[in-house]
Amino acid sequence: MNLAVPREVHPGEVRVALIPEHVAKLVNSGTKVVIESGLGAPLRIADEKYTEVGASVEADHNQLIQNADMVLRIRKPLPEEVAQMKAGCIYISLLDPFNERELIDMFVAKNISAISMEMIPRITRAQKMDVLSSQANLAGYVAVILAAERLDKILPMMMTPAGTISPARVFIIGVGVAGLQAIATAKRLGARVEAFDTRPVVEEQVKSLGARFVKIDLGETGQTKEGYAKALTEEQLRKQREGMAKVCASSDIVITTAQLFGRKAPVIVTEDMVRGMSKGAVIVDLAVEGGGNVAGSQLDEETEVDGIRIIGLGNLPGRVTVHASQMFSSNLYNLVEEFWNAEEKRFELNFEDEIVKGCVITHQGKIVNEMIAKHFSALSG
Repeated sequence: MNLAVPREVHPGEVRVALIPEHVAKLVNSGTKVVIESGLGAPLRIADEKYTEVGASVEADHNQLIQNADMVLRIRKPLPEEVAQMKAGCIYISLLDPFNERELIDMFVAKNISAISMEMIPRITRAQKMDVLSSQANLAGYVAVILAAERLDKILPMMMTPAGTISPARVFIIGVGVAGLQAIATAKRLGARVEAFDTRPVVEEQVKSLGARFVKIDLGETGQTKEGYAKALTEEQLRKQREGMAKVCASSDIVITTAQLFGRKAPVIVTEDMVRGMSKGAVIVDLAVEGGGNVAGSQLDEETEVDGIRIIGLGNLPGRVTVHASQMFSSNLYNLVEEFWNAEEKRFELNFEDEIVKGCVITHQGKIVNEMIAKHFSALSG
């Protein structure tokens, strides 16, 4: 089986889909791995490091795509790349399938088996393949470091002969993987941390990290079977904003991480809430790529509203690209290894398997993912 790893073409993407460590494991399992020349350049990894572990190097991007039986990547392909893939090719990357109808239709037309890494089910057996969690962990860390650098105060309490400096106050909205890492990082830097989530079940996790859980009575809430927070009603969103406004007003840093699976991120920090914060405060919108949680946040930009800095930079894991690539590469390898037939030396899709049913979007000229099929059907109807 010819496994290809092309360079990323998405603007600003500096992560690398496969590092030599995992290429070596794939080669040892009987896979022919071909990388595009310069693949490891963002990590300062020369082509020779890949050839040393058994990979081949292809300088022609188009040739690499055309000859591939399987393609591993960070981001979704360009339309012209899909057109070059041979029928039956397996394409694995982040695909954003809910919002990419045209791309999914192209996969169907070309008889390509498309696997979306976002759709890996959140079950114990699949944790080693969970790209969203591995990258969110790093994003939570980077968000705090960015905010600390932009803030015109220090985070820890400091007692000096010149007087005592109070700790900075950090408010984390959304306590998923990114939120928990943000809490832990802010605490390590000495800040006073508060956190809120619509799922009361996470209160214990927040407290275990030394932060205070902010309670806002929203009525019936909960989480989906994938572990994401359920969408709130307009009345619940109003109550949430009112409760959070008081905490935001006294916070030096606010980090928002609230995202809805397959849907636009909710705006939970309004313009009035932003203006109610102290001048010099910093907001980091981790959901900006999904539409944004903060009024006024702009993708890949830093803006200022009445002295409040709003950071809307995308791809935060890419700012620690060595570890982001290491983790993404491990996730991809673990997925391939899980369904690798060692005897026949090929990747097999068993549609009785819960992971396969969750992450395979198209196969044999059809949309086979039930959730995506229903989503597109609803849009068409």
